[in-house]
Amino acid sequence: MRIRREQSRLRFTRQRRRRSGCFSLAVILGLVLGGVVISWQWLGQRLITGTATRPNMDSLALAYNAFQRGDLDETINQARQALVEDPRQTEAASLLARALVYRSYTDYDRAVDRQLALELVDEALRRTPGNLTLMAARAYALQAVGEPVAAAQMAQQVLEQDSTQGLARVSLALAYGGAGSFELALRESLQAAENPAWQMDSQRALAISYSDLGDYQSAIKAVERAISLNSRLVPLYFERALYSLQIGDADTATAAYFQVLALDPDNVKARLRLCELSSLLRERDAAITYCQQVTELAPAWADGWYQLGREYFLQGNFQAAQENLHRCSSLQVMQNVSIANRRFECWYLQGQAAEILGDCAGLLATYNEFREMAVSAAIPQTWVYPPEGPPGCSTTPAQPPN
Repeated sequence: MRIRREQSRLRFTRQRRRRSGCFSLAVILGLVLGGVVISWQWLGQRLITGTATRPNMDSLALAYNAFQRGDLDETINQARQALVEDPRQTEAASLLARALVYRSYTDYDRAVDRQLALELVDEALRRTPGNLTLMAARAYALQAVGEPVAAAQMAQQVLEQDSTQGLARVSLALAYGGAGSFELALRESLQAAENPAWQMDSQRALAISYSDLGDYQSAIKAVERAISLNSRLVPLYFERALYSLQIGDADTATAAYFQVLALDPDNVKARLRLCELSSLLRERDAAITYCQQVTELAPAWADGWYQLGREYFLQGNFQAAQENLHRCSSLQVMQNVSIANRRFECWYLQGQAAEILGDCAGLLATYNEFREMAVSAAIPQTWVYPPEGPPGCSTTPAQPPN
């Protein structure tokens, strides 16, 4: 009910009393309240009906809003909800794939999201074959999982039919970069940057292209433009830090990692990068602190134990170094990490610490384990002692591999 103030009967002078007429004040109030209740029920029913008739549009809008806020988890949840409500919603599938790829770069344990993005787009394409939006999203996912040739072919198919498809152009640029064609990647990135609808993604691709060519100043400018368009997207700050380190700007890199922690206080990857950077700057206490936080937050991540053991080794605390490096090597074995992908330094530095401490049993066990791996797979690193065994441990010769 709207009150028209120009017709108000309020007066500051005395008025003559008028007869109330046929309707009492109680009846009038009842009519007014009844009208309010009916109007409220009608409005509520309209809202419920409107929500029921357009649930997918609402979920998709929420997903886009979450992406603009840098909330990738909420973006993924809302985009999945949109697909549940309408499995043929191609825009939701495309946004979901992009969000999964971006989230895969946010922390150490998110790499699986890239494969999930590819599987999701493949499933969507089976429902809607030939859809250009989904084909562009598939090209984007393919370059993310390390298949640049297939990604470039898919992106070119889309661009042949629609040269304005922004995500296809971005995917083509990233695919060229992944294949080592850096000049072509830069050309496509510059062309993608001309599309106003895909500025954030294209500026990020442009930064990567400049970085691949060694033009880190231009890469920094491009990624800063991307950050200005989405200031809460965590992967952009990791890339900003990387480009800063390439020109020796440790302060800006540190600030970028702190920004990641401000957005994601439990981020493990940022702490590991701060540990590595502190070690590079010979800030030993800070490096130990950050590495310890990594092992506390991610005790099953071998890289954290390696970096912590390495820091102890550099400080001369060989007992702690040996213990932490042993955790690193043991985790890789228990997690069935392929020999080619294992971090060899966990064995070598562990053995060096044992040798310094005079721990012949620990040294020989570590050395023989490394020799077993060297026989099973081609390891580029070498670690060889004389036939009689490590110095100081000749009374207990090294056992030949099985």
